[in-house]
Amino acid sequence: MTKKSAEEWGSLEDAAKNIAQAKALRDQARNGGLRFEAYLPPGLADWLFARIERGAFRDPSEAAFVMLGEQAELESHDDLRRELLRRSLQTAIDDPRPGIPAEEVFERLREKFESPIPERAVWRRES
Repeated sequence: MTKKSAEEWGSLEDAAKNIAQAKALRDQARNGGLRFEAYLPPGLADWLFARIERGAFRDPSEAAFVMLGEQAELESHDDLRRELLRRSLQTAIDDPRPGIPAEEVFERLREKFESPIPERAVWRRES
């Protein structure tokens, strides 16, 4: 895993705030675990709900728990991570669908950013 540069955090102030918050919550999380909110774009949310509907996960929280655990286990295996990346890139290269011209991609992005943001769905844990 690589450290994010300050530019990737947004600003130096944002980076400092995020790092300070992580340090402040670490001991509390070590004792009682951590709950957090996560945003999933529509395609990833659809992928997740398909797995919940098939019974692979009970809810989004369980999915995050399982998948983050898998990522933690993979972290020390650079060779496996490089192979996964290589295969992912090769799959994209081998995709038989026609490419999308850059102008069209930029137009789609412009339309997306100019359109109103839909109300987000929120999973509520049943008591």
